Amino acid sequence: MAVSLQEEGVIRGWCPNAWRPMMAGDGLLVRVKPHLGRMSAAQAVALGEAALAYGNGLIDLTRRANFQIRGVSEVHWPVLLEHLCALGLVDGDGERESHRNILAAPDWRAGDDTARIADELRDRLAGFPQLPGKVGFVIDAGEAPVLAREPGDFRIERTLDGPLMLRADGRAEGVKLTVGGEVDALLALARWFVESGGAKARRMARHHAPLPALACDGARPAPPQPPIAPGRRRDGIACGLPFGGIEAKTLLDLMRSPGVTGVRLTPWRVLLVEGGCSTDVPGLVTDPADPLLRVDACPGAPACPQASVETRDLARRLAPLVPGRLHVSGCAKGCASSLPADVTVTGRGGRYDLVFGARADAQPLCRGLDSADILARLGAS
Repeated sequence: MAVSLQEEGVIRGWCPNAWRPMMAGDGLLVRVKPHLGRMSAAQAVALGEAALAYGNGLIDLTRRANFQIRGVSEVHWPVLLEHLCALGLVDGDGERESHRNILAAPDWRAGDDTARIADELRDRLAGFPQLPGKVGFVIDAGEAPVLAREPGDFRIERTLDGPLMLRADGRAEGVKLTVGGEVDALLALARWFVESGGAKARRMARHHAPLPALACDGARPAPPQPPIAPGRRRDGIACGLPFGGIEAKTLLDLMRSPGVTGVRLTPWRVLLVEGGCSTDVPGLVTDPADPLLRVDACPGAPACPQASVETRDLARRLAPLVPGRLHVSGCAKGCASSLPADVTVTGRGGRYDLVFGARADAQPLCRGLDSADILARLGAS
């Protein structure tokens, strides 16, 4: 396998994958996109071992339900890529891998509509037109949508009265589908997107051309279900990852627990561990009321070169003091969350800005604070 970072380019501002890693302050980010968001226990163990051998032992869980190995050197990247391909976690063809942007409802079961459609879509992606790099598919075909708040340009969902429907992201209505024709409908909408200039808008929600009849007959999705929360489940346990990260050693301990058969990744910073597992795994959250689950915090300095402040230690100290949503961002880009938070702390020039009910790039209420100032203003004793 001949690979070259020089050929592929290490470029900021797009989503990395295993064939096109992105450089961060702690090394290359190598993204792994398991099909249907699931890995067997053996695959997860092998990935954890690879993160220790070729990276810095830190793994992110992304909003697209992907794993991202951090701290990979340019020397180790080709070896890691070959290893991930051998595990069946990365496609051996870089072009095919770049198109595998499929987010599936994580509570799928073998042979159900979500699994069936996602399988067919994966197998037919080569026949789809060239789409912008961040465009993705959402296959959310359970009894009611669980991914309604997650980004995705072409969406398969359940309607109010039961049948499946196709919906273009950003539109309230879509079109009902016939069983077995779902991927054909996705292909037709993808072709229309390209032919109508969607590549210029880059995302379906920003593409304002009137939808064709093939994409809208007034169908509306069923009311969404809430995201899966940490806690015991009938088929295992849901474990929350503070800040969406897990140490490779923790993943190894988790996957080597007696009775564990696999793990499913979700876009909510929660892992669904299949089979038996202890509820007491250091570094993981199994209490749905834990305040860390309400916190967004990027890696901060020094892991990110854009950040001028430390973020996650401060976020842990602030979490019990904030009853709502807390966002601690290393800079005004707000990579950990694009949404307003009840309390937002943003790094600027090595100090912290503070604002309430706003995004990281909002005009701050207070500027130039240190961590002690922030803690005091939020009521720390």
